[in-house]
Amino acid sequence: MAKKIRVGIIFGGQSKEREISFAGGRTVYDNLNKFLFEAVPVFVDSFGNFIELKWEYIYKGTIRDFYPPVDFLPNNSHFQLYAENLGNLNEEQQDALISKIGKKLSITDLKTKIDFAFLCLHGPYGEDGRIQGLFEYHQIPYSGSGILASAIGIDKAVQKEMMVSKGFNSPEYITIDRKAWIEGTAGKPFDIVKEKIGFPCVVKPANQGSSIGISVLNSENEFAFMSAVEKALFTKWVDANEWMAFTPEQKFNYVKQVADIREGLGMPIVISYPADLNAPIIYDPKTLLEFLDYNLKTDGFIIESIDGESTVLVESFIEGKEFSCIVLEDEHGKAIALPPTEIKKGKELFDYRSKYLPGLARKITPIDLPDNQIEAIRKDCEKLFYELHFDVYARIDGFLSTDGKIFLNDPNTTSGMMPSSFFFHQAAEIGLNPSQFLTFIIRTSLSKRLKQSKGNVNYKNLLQQLDEQIQKEKTVAGKKIRVAVILGGYSSERHISVESGRNVFEKLSSSEKYAPFPVFLTGNSKEHQMYHVPINLLLKDNADDIKEKVENFKIHAVIKKIMQECEAITHKYASTNHTAEPEKLTYATLKQKADEVFIALHGRPGEDGAIQEELDKLNLPYNGSNKESSSITIDKYRTNEILKNNGFLIADHILISKDEWAMDKNKFAEILENRIKYPFIAKPVDDGCSSAVKKIKTLEEFEAFCKLLFRPTEEFDNTAANILHIKPKEEFPQKQVVLVEELISKKDATHFLEITGGMLTKLNEAGEIQYEVFEASEALADGEILSLEEKFLAGQGQNITPARYAKDAKDRQKVSEQVKKALGGAAKALGVTGYCRIDAFVRVYPDYRAEIIFIEVNSLPGMTPATCIFHQAAINNYKPYEFIDKILDFGKERLEAVS
Repeated sequence: MAKKIRVGIIFGGQSKEREISFAGGRTVYDNLNKFLFEAVPVFVDSFGNFIELKWEYIYKGTIRDFYPPVDFLPNNSHFQLYAENLGNLNEEQQDALISKIGKKLSITDLKTKIDFAFLCLHGPYGEDGRIQGLFEYHQIPYSGSGILASAIGIDKAVQKEMMVSKGFNSPEYITIDRKAWIEGTAGKPFDIVKEKIGFPCVVKPANQGSSIGISVLNSENEFAFMSAVEKALFTKWVDANEWMAFTPEQKFNYVKQVADIREGLGMPIVISYPADLNAPIIYDPKTLLEFLDYNLKTDGFIIESIDGESTVLVESFIEGKEFSCIVLEDEHGKAIALPPTEIKKGKELFDYRSKYLPGLARKITPIDLPDNQIEAIRKDCEKLFYELHFDVYARIDGFLSTDGKIFLNDPNTTSGMMPSSFFFHQAAEIGLNPSQFLTFIIRTSLSKRLKQSKGNVNYKNLLQQLDEQIQKEKTVAGKKIRVAVILGGYSSERHISVESGRNVFEKLSSSEKYAPFPVFLTGNSKEHQMYHVPINLLLKDNADDIKEKVENFKIHAVIKKIMQECEAITHKYASTNHTAEPEKLTYATLKQKADEVFIALHGRPGEDGAIQEELDKLNLPYNGSNKESSSITIDKYRTNEILKNNGFLIADHILISKDEWAMDKNKFAEILENRIKYPFIAKPVDDGCSSAVKKIKTLEEFEAFCKLLFRPTEEFDNTAANILHIKPKEEFPQKQVVLVEELISKKDATHFLEITGGMLTKLNEAGEIQYEVFEASEALADGEILSLEEKFLAGQGQNITPARYAKDAKDRQKVSEQVKKALGGAAKALGVTGYCRIDAFVRVYPDYRAEIIFIEVNSLPGMTPATCIFHQAAINNYKPYEFIDKILDFGKERLEAVS
């Protein structure tokens, strides 16, 4: 077989967008076609070092989960830290950090390690032409736009000037220089904004992305305006009186927000005022907290991010429809705009959470407009692609105003590459899955670099090799194992199920062994409705969006036209077995199309045994536990009762039904007060993923919880929702029973932590099930309960793997063995097979004796890209694809053993 092309995935970086870059790099790493490419992870740290990253670290939820390494973290800090928070490290100190996670590479080393660089960096040092120039100089071909376009693409102020000069519509805008603002020489920008721009207006940094530093001001308020400019410049006034009035907890949260690279200033910071402090640089939040406590007594301080912003852009808020459009360059150099996507929202930001957490934002493709207006948007995007000298691909954002004008306002040379991003979402409309689209990007980039280099022989040979291998792969596609990936469902966990199923589908799609196809399940407990869906529906924003498109399927006229324009691309790169429209399936027809099934559902159906029962009838192998075990673990009360009867520790718990609560509230109020005791945990008995799991502190809160859980219709009771601080768009299912559990506490233990542990099962030669229990992860929650975002959103929350049971390695391992033994024993008692995830609390005592208190067992754990079961599997040397492969293999072995 021909040598594979070595693709260096360049990700991480120094900017405030590093977490999105890290998650995007992981997506590229997983989705590169394994027949064509060898993926080489090249992590760029916050000091600008290139690091050949050990592959297991790619699957950490956030950069902070592994870098800086835990050995280098201060013992007495409760803040989550990035490497730059450790101080102004010299090269030797940086090398010490790097040695724990991989190998430092010089640019010369890099050239010997990779044939091609796939750029996943965002913001400064990634999208601004600097790294493109470095690779040009060293003749390393790279993805996307070249130096000039990248330098233009990073600077929104320069873009504005060029776009206006080329005749594109622009809202009224002004720029504010950082130095002039801080020194008070910027004139009267607020008055200028009032006169020239008006309100509402948008205030944003000129050189950032991912909605970082952006504010929308709806009314004329000078203080709000000044605050918005400071936010965009990453500066902040800390008032002495306000600081001194804070409680210790408020001070901690204030500094934590300041240190946040997404929503605050990030660190290090400099205190630039008052001058007599001599502008001290503070690197970590704990030191900042102590410094403010000791020094801030009168007036106030100005604190500024070292990695600040040079220019602020203030522009009119455009009333109308917001859209984003990916523009491709075909093999002949022609720009083709894919169908623009409409972002459904009001006068608020399409913010970080909405962009990157599935189910929170509504994206409509193509934008809901007459065909001629959609075509006008596409033509403007294609024109701007040429005018700004972009190459290969770009993402161009804009608005269609209420009076029909097109405003293009944010051209990006690099798009976010999260699984739910516009980048893959729109490519799916022409029939390309993520793996195929990445192959197209690499091939087109190689062709562009060859043309720009005026015939570089190495580039020419790489391009020829890739073309030959693309053709060769077509001939082996029919020999792969067909896997139906079932996702969706109708529970409150349906959006996470879609994300899990997509991830499994994408891992299998890029493999040399499997030919997966997505099956969307909807319906109800009486009837499961299944559809083999095309790739464009699989990559819709959430389960509800997919369901609506399946039930009202049609191909938009504009998309038909774009598919024709992209026919050569689709023919070359798309799968031979992809479907163009939803195909309804029964379990019998599923048997005809699939050799195996991967159930990616969560809650009911999926984890309750109903689907397993149907697949057993057909002798179709599947992942996870069988019908009997699944029907137990879906019920948290029944699960814990079995564990208790087998000698395991659980929280004291009671079930309260809707009817029982309505009949005798006083009886249960007394039980809660005297037996369970406040605060306690209330949750549905048969849901997971932190759905409607709440820490209840008062009877009023429990009454509000029951009012929401037992409600007869979808509508929320607003008073109850406010009492429980329910977030907008937060899922809160309707149930007939509530599970109440005592709040597990530290008691007299020396160490106390929440963990989540995964495992695999296999059959030995005698056909007996053996449990391979992984090292558990330590879950760190920002709030009272580990949230949906912290569990599944890349860049949110923090999981430490392996869990930190003790400082000394031998003592830690002693506790770990007790935990693993307990988790494996619990799984065996419940009859779990295949794989699972178990959540628990651990108390560690002075003699390193451990108490493990079980919370719940998930027979089909979440398989989203950032979930920590992949971190745990990595310690046992399984890459995510290999882990999924093992899960599928066990399903086949189990069926063969039964047969």
